[in-house]
Amino acid sequence: MSTIILGIESSCDDTSAAIIKDGVLLSNIVAGQAVHESYGGVVPELASRAHQQNIVPVVHEALKKAGVSKDEISAVAFTRGPGLMGSLLVGVSFAKGFARALDIPLIDVNHLKAHVLAHFIKEKDEEAEQPEFPFLCLLVSGGNSQIILVKSYDEMEVLGQTIDDAAGEAIDKCSKVMGLGYPGGPIIDKLARQGNPKAYTFNKPHIPGLDYSFSGLKTSFLYSLRDWIKEDPDFIENHKQDLAASLEATVVEILMDKLRKAAKQYKINQVAVAGGVSANTGLRNAFHEHARKYGWKIFIPKFGYTTDNAAMIAITGYFKYLNKDFCSIDLPAYSRVTL
Repeated sequence: MSTIILGIESSCDDTSAAIIKDGVLLSNIVAGQAVHESYGGVVPELASRAHQQNIVPVVHEALKKAGVSKDEISAVAFTRGPGLMGSLLVGVSFAKGFARALDIPLIDVNHLKAHVLAHFIKEKDEEAEQPEFPFLCLLVSGGNSQIILVKSYDEMEVLGQTIDDAAGEAIDKCSKVMGLGYPGGPIIDKLARQGNPKAYTFNKPHIPGLDYSFSGLKTSFLYSLRDWIKEDPDFIENHKQDLAASLEATVVEILMDKLRKAAKQYKINQVAVAGGVSANTGLRNAFHEHARKYGWKIFIPKFGYTTDNAAMIAITGYFKYLNKDFCSIDLPAYSRVTL
């Protein structure tokens, strides 16, 4: 009998549902929320309201595209946290109601672990190579910058993480300072392709061990801009490509420096990247460069699996289902947690 998992993701501003059958992805539907663009960031109250509107149509579409009826589903996997509490509650409540109505198991999923396990998503008629345990994973997004030692599907250890801002958060804030809009990541990425990454130098942190810090870079960027604008009020407009390229290069260099140290320290050459910032072209290029230079075997997710999506929740749920790792219906959502 086939194992069919419905995955539900609603941790921030994307409502997503996915169907995985025997480890193979059949559908992955994502509904974004354009309502936040004019605010320069995600507004929690608006996000939770949009999830309430989107959750039923998204799940319906996921089932329809997969060619699966609700009665065939073996279990419901849902993002329990971390994330925005109002957003999480919509997905958690729906998953609980759906599972109770069909009398099927519930599987709670840690959103961060799911990003790491996105590398194990299989698509139909595709033979994608997957990491072997143990491997290192650089998890970089708007809220997280972590180096993770992945020992198995359910055993992960954080070797280093940001002590203040995450990489994606720093990029978004610098983009906002430049008046480029939200989200800043894709905008900075596009501009950086046209600029000189060595045009400007910004401060890099000196943090011991494998931890990260991006608040100093953000401050350095802000103060440098302030001084340059005093001399030339149109400085940003005239140099935005070089600014974006230099900012991106600095962030990537900070990320890769600690990742190199971790790979050397733990003698691991299987290295993956995950999270929203893994869509960044500069970071992807750095991974390919390190593969050539240091003999790394690298794993970079498809663009569709870099941002928040239910496919990563469903594949995590699939592995937990095989271990009969279910949860009770009274488990609450959580907004903050580590691996």
